[in-house]
Amino acid sequence: MKTLATDFGIDEALESLGIKAINEGTSTGSNNFSNGEIIESYSPVDGQLIGKVKTTTKEDYEQVMDAATSAFKTWRTMPAPQRGEIVRQFGDKLREKKEALGKLVSYEMGKSYQEGLGEVQEMIDICDFAVGLSRQLHGLTMHSERPGHRMYEQYHPLGVVGIISAFNFPVAVWSWNTALAWICGDVCVWKPSEKTPICGVACQNIAAEVFAENNLPEGISCLINGDYRVGEFMTKDTRIPLISATGSTRMGKIVAKEVAGRLGKSLLELGGNNAIIVTPDADIKMTVIGAVFGAVGTAGQRCTSTRRLIIHESVYDKVKNAVVDAYEQLRIGNPLDENNHVGPLIDTDAVKMYNQALEKVVEEGGHMVVEGAVLSGEDYESGCYVKPAIAEAKPDFKIVQHETFAPVLYLLKYSGDVENAIAIQNNVAQGLSSAIMTNNLREAERFLSHAGSDCGIANVNIGTSGAEIGGAFGGEKETGGGRESGSDAWKIYMRRQTNTINYTTELPLAQGIKFDL
Repeated sequence: MKTLATDFGIDEALESLGIKAINEGTSTGSNNFSNGEIIESYSPVDGQLIGKVKTTTKEDYEQVMDAATSAFKTWRTMPAPQRGEIVRQFGDKLREKKEALGKLVSYEMGKSYQEGLGEVQEMIDICDFAVGLSRQLHGLTMHSERPGHRMYEQYHPLGVVGIISAFNFPVAVWSWNTALAWICGDVCVWKPSEKTPICGVACQNIAAEVFAENNLPEGISCLINGDYRVGEFMTKDTRIPLISATGSTRMGKIVAKEVAGRLGKSLLELGGNNAIIVTPDADIKMTVIGAVFGAVGTAGQRCTSTRRLIIHESVYDKVKNAVVDAYEQLRIGNPLDENNHVGPLIDTDAVKMYNQALEKVVEEGGHMVVEGAVLSGEDYESGCYVKPAIAEAKPDFKIVQHETFAPVLYLLKYSGDVENAIAIQNNVAQGLSSAIMTNNLREAERFLSHAGSDCGIANVNIGTSGAEIGGAFGGEKETGGGRESGSDAWKIYMRRQTNTINYTTELPLAQGIKFDL
């Protein structure tokens, strides 16, 4: 490329994250438990090799599980506020290394540097949330029907939590799970995407540094590497009561079936086919900002990316023209250059899926408003850069019903009242994020009502992307139904126990049952 990514301080960032001239991956900090095949991580930014990690063999995995289960015995006995103190220190380490880790995220995954920094900020934010939560792991007290009895419920750590994350958020989603699991008293085994393994090593290095400074076992946070076969080690393992998996709906169905077969618990964050409804009362300027960032941010590779723009016929042309004008201003290139809006797709396989989607929408009768293309030339040598595309389509097109993990936006027209738009929005298999652009209070409330959006996230006058950590994140239908991050999502990482205490000298039975001896 004309401007090499190394000119943006990548080498220095890698060194500060403990990844200078890396040849092998590690499983738990400095302990090398990986002896499998080599995974090479190439940057989609410039096609250059970042580093190599070794995959985790079955024998390696058993060593990891030994480390994790042993660490759990120590970690669970620490009072929750003390565990929160460790998470606080981890958050402070992330603050120190925010720039370096943000650059690595941008370089290995391909998202813009600003989005990379934002992802690390999410990690910091969830640490802050978890620290406060460490003093609020509350249960309930209930009145007993029996005199002289007290009833209450409490929560206990689950044990080892297995985390399988996707390439598009190579560090943030891990931290959503880990920070909460840690303060709950759990330990974690993490399999990051094989497409972004260096980010996983960087996070593990940071965590290991905190544990070493506090004389705590590294097994509190463990890393394994590899493809789906390594993930199967966890999904089949009865020693892991909870699997949190982020990825495609296809993958989630496999994980859910395997974990349910051993009566384990799964937390699934899967596909999204997110829409913004634009009513006649929408603010067009706000609509364009929300729609364009939602559609092209992270090159359309967010689970919350905007795939469909459902526009009322009375403002359809106006909105379409405004969005097209905005697309003409997009700058595509090296995501570490903050003058650019759009970086590359993760790899050439993603480029193929992008091309297939563009071909399919035309085959089904769609019309390209902004033509897509794979970009070539000196600035795009990795072969992963594509032009964000816009197509006019119909809601029932098969390709519109499908989630394409690329910057392809479908314009859909509706007539009549907002109920018709809501019906179009809900008529897909996925149910993650949704939004409506309107200044009409009745339309907004209708969208948010029990008969409105069927998604786990429903926004008014903001886009589908950019959730804050304070709210529970997740969706319905083929999105999986899981909830991560804020609110009461912590409960999934703990087991609930109901306790009844009799402080009398009698033993009355519940429901007034008589059993005299």
